[in-house]
Amino acid sequence: MAQWCQLKLLEPKYQEQIHQLYDDSFPMDIRQYLSEWIESIDWDNVAVDESLATVRFHDLLARLDDQHSRFALEKDLLRQHNIRKFKGNLQDHFQEDPVHMAMIISRNLKEERRILAAAKSIEEADQNIKSLEYLQDERDFKENILKNRGEVFYSQSVIDHLFTGLCFRFMVGQLAEVLNMAEAVQSHLISEELPEWKKRQQSSCIGGPPNACLDQLQNWFTAVAESLQQVRQQLKELQELEQKYTYDNDPIKQQKGFLEGRALALFRNLLEHSLVVERQPCMPTYPQRPLVLQTKSPFTVKLRFLVKLQEFNYQLKVKALFDKDVTEKKGFRKFNILGTNTKVMEESNGSLAAEFVQLNLQEQRVTGRGKKEGPLIVTEELHCICFESELRQSGLEIKLGTISLPIVVISNCSQLPSGWASILWYNMLTSEPQDLEFFLNPPAVSWGQLSEVLSWQFSSVTKRGLNDEQLGMLADKLLGQKAQRNPEGLISWTMFGAKRFPFCLWIENILDLIKRHLLSLWNDGCILGFVSKERAKAMLTGKCPGTFLLRFSESSRDGAITFTWVEHDLNDKPVFHAVEPYTKKKLSVIALPKIIRNYKVMAAGNIPENPLCFLYPDIPKDEAFGKFYTRASEGWIMDWESHRAAHNWLCVVLELPGFLHKLVIKFDLIFI
Repeated sequence: MAQWCQLKLLEPKYQEQIHQLYDDSFPMDIRQYLSEWIESIDWDNVAVDESLATVRFHDLLARLDDQHSRFALEKDLLRQHNIRKFKGNLQDHFQEDPVHMAMIISRNLKEERRILAAAKSIEEADQNIKSLEYLQDERDFKENILKNRGEVFYSQSVIDHLFTGLCFRFMVGQLAEVLNMAEAVQSHLISEELPEWKKRQQSSCIGGPPNACLDQLQNWFTAVAESLQQVRQQLKELQELEQKYTYDNDPIKQQKGFLEGRALALFRNLLEHSLVVERQPCMPTYPQRPLVLQTKSPFTVKLRFLVKLQEFNYQLKVKALFDKDVTEKKGFRKFNILGTNTKVMEESNGSLAAEFVQLNLQEQRVTGRGKKEGPLIVTEELHCICFESELRQSGLEIKLGTISLPIVVISNCSQLPSGWASILWYNMLTSEPQDLEFFLNPPAVSWGQLSEVLSWQFSSVTKRGLNDEQLGMLADKLLGQKAQRNPEGLISWTMFGAKRFPFCLWIENILDLIKRHLLSLWNDGCILGFVSKERAKAMLTGKCPGTFLLRFSESSRDGAITFTWVEHDLNDKPVFHAVEPYTKKKLSVIALPKIIRNYKVMAAGNIPENPLCFLYPDIPKDEAFGKFYTRASEGWIMDWESHRAAHNWLCVVLELPGFLHKLVIKFDLIFI
């Protein structure tokens, strides 16, 4: 029977595991529509051959077209719509990376086979126990009948032979095989899948791709736990059979204790690794800056128990502790957790979870101590929050625990950028959760590693990361001439975040500038941003007069933007101009698109004109910025403009609704 057909016959608890394998990137509908073709392909080989993956990707799209045609003949409008949507999603996700699709299909087919094998083993074990129970009942019935007749039942040797064969063949060996399978899967989950998820969580905390695989991990943990629980239940049923009847060399009696101990040890080990921090500590006021906590400000943190069994609901009470076992580090500050620091784990949105929503930190004051004395500044001190619980159920007592990623504790929001820089640096370079003295000797990072994280800072809060050109400028700023000689040059912590005017603070303030005032322009690609003065001149050389570009100021600590444009002199040589950078304060009064639209300089004849004509490379200004212009709803708009070359006059431009021309009035400053 085809694999997909077998899956459809499984019990609901196993089908739920199948549901977890498929999402919008590769929906279950496609798996069903094309099941025969999908199962005929060796996807393991396809996943390591880009050209073959491309061929198979287009084969799949063609088969979806065929399926669409069949639905069209059947006049099934809804399924036609769904097929078109599925095809569009596949092209969006995998057109440029068909190998990724092949890897997903290969992984899903393997997981399906694993689920089938586990279900088959458990179901066979259940059936065999029922067979043994039936034989036992039949034996008891016949024995009672014969005793009532005064006859002797089968000889003991025949009975021993019968039960020995059945037990060895159908039960003891089979249950051992189920435990072997569970142990192999569990070892893979604990030693590989769980650490990989934690690494992905670290990346997502500092702006990397979202880490949305926890549901799948929970599904796997729960499946193993259910299998182990079923084995334990089956062993109990075998014990009941043993109590009814046993004999010399009974395999149940000989092996049951060993199998029970092994099943319990595996179950215990699985549970001990099942408590995880699903969402790291974060202040709701700064959702994109987790792991930086301010004293007396509330923060949230969420835990999940990966083994989702109904009997564990409301059975786990979790307590949050600050810096447990690490509070004696010399010179480090100490804090108390205030608020409700104990929560019961309960079922919520398909998982067993506990969310702390109103915790806050208060520093412990030491009598007589003045200014903080210690080996590190406050934004380099790393702390952690530990979580402890205990499970007691049917003779099982297990201590559970997990720990947050290192956090930085600040006392006011002005320290947030420096604290965030520390979080970035730590999570780029290590995954050891208790290396709280990391900044006593922080390692350097390669530019290749840092550049990816810098791009994440922008893509996580906007729709655009940084391209190679922008990253090149940042490399030059950090490494200078070394960037050209050695693109992978190492960058020290001092270069990044521990100087008087740290690079990380400059980047953070530019991000804040974008979020507050330039988000639409940045998302639309109007802002080149990270372009040095020299590079800007090189880019504008050879362009039409009036071509301009937008770039961030390199000297403004608080984040500012300027524009540079090119003109030609009488000898047709390029002349470059730039304006004083616009800060957050200026942009809060007037939006940048309006500044660009109305910007004026004095031309020949003392007539003000706008020198900005084309956004680099050659886009007409109004075409690039027209959708960002704001219209006056009523009255008139007055723009106050001045030019550095003219110190004794002020030009006022009046825009009157319904008039085609602007009224320009020039005042002599002497009379103002």
